[in-house]
Amino acid sequence: MPPRSPLPRRFGLDAAWLRTPDNVPGAARWVTMGDFLLDRLPPEVPVAEMLSAGEFVDQAGRPWIGAELYRPNAFLWFHRELAPEAAVPFEVEVLHADERIVVVDKPHFLATMPRGVHVRETVLVRLRESLELPELQPAHRLDRLTAGVLLLTVRREDRGAYANLFQTQQAQKTYEALAPYDPSVEFPRRVINRIEKRRGSLQAEVVGGEPNAETLIELIEIRGQHARYRLTPATGKTHQLRVHLSGLGLPIVGDSLYPTVLDVAGDDFTTPLQLVARRLAFTDPIDQTPREYSSRYALDSPEVD
Repeated sequence: MPPRSPLPRRFGLDAAWLRTPDNVPGAARWVTMGDFLLDRLPPEVPVAEMLSAGEFVDQAGRPWIGAELYRPNAFLWFHRELAPEAAVPFEVEVLHADERIVVVDKPHFLATMPRGVHVRETVLVRLRESLELPELQPAHRLDRLTAGVLLLTVRREDRGAYANLFQTQQAQKTYEALAPYDPSVEFPRRVINRIEKRRGSLQAEVVGGEPNAETLIELIEIRGQHARYRLTPATGKTHQLRVHLSGLGLPIVGDSLYPTVLDVAGDDFTTPLQLVARRLAFTDPIDQTPREYSSRYALDSPEVD
């Protein structure tokens, strides 16, 4: 790991860093630090312009100009340019906040933390800026399309204790979903199988082998051709709840991935996935206080009902 960054966070994000490798005597690949940056960073990064603007700095915060002779084992920090993002037109509601944790009701379409094209439009970046909590981190994750209760930790030293609640299944998580109703499918039922998500594939899939995914599914309410279901996962595989309901022939309303991948524009917020992390309960690992939080997001029945 690098030393502490000399650059402050920008938009709630840490600066990126690089470390120059050792040179092999007599076979140096780079003459200057500028040569190294041009070779190592992708073509879309405007290295020359950033060097001219003093946007690459050393451990002391001094700008690299690029003409310096190549130096092995040197650290460089810089802020990446962020691509334009479609603004998610929904707010993050804070359900609880104290010196250790922040619990929020996450809206649909907002990612938990930066990944891929979603950076500023994430719960983490929004709250780091609005709450002025630079060390804020999620203790677990919710899919971008899933709404509901999300727990974040305020301080670095408390992060492990709260994350362990989810890693050891001590946190009780209950979801609700709206999906088709089929009277031939009996509930309650427990779905147990093996789910894997291959790199490059948008969908996770059920495969043979030792089970790694388990969900208790209960019928709560029938709404015409649809029904409201309570989902209690015992594991947390990627897209587990969506895969399990779709596997029963009951894909969640608004699901653009299961059973069929649909082409939905990144700025189309008209059809939210009808899946909500409804309830989160746990015993606080620091002070042993029982805690319970509930999402206020409703499940909207299709107009055809």
